[in-house]
Amino acid sequence: MSRVQGKWNGWSITILILLVIGVLFSITTNPLGFILPIVILGAIFLLYKYPPSFLQGYRRTGQSHTRVKQGRSSSAAKPKTGRPRSKTVPFRVIEGGKDDNDMPKYH
Repeated sequence: MSRVQGKWNGWSITILILLVIGVLFSITTNPLGFILPIVILGAIFLLYKYPPSFLQGYRRTGQSHTRVKQGRSSSAAKPKTGRPRSKTVPFRVIEGGKDDNDMPKYH
């Protein structure tokens, strides 16, 4: 007989009921301690979603005034074709000084 596991088993229902009882108890004993964080988080969300006009104006002026900084003069900006960009250095092998005879076979 195979038993199909659903979303809600006995432990899930028990934890959910205890959670609801705890939330209701905290609301009845200290309503300000429960409502105040919800109001603050709601205000932060609304300010993020719908910013005030003075913040919108600051954001738009910052985006419209983009400045381009010219780093080099026009004669120095031309690439030099006669010289390669980097030197090609061949790799060389450095012989190790570790002696394998000192090491035991099994360690």
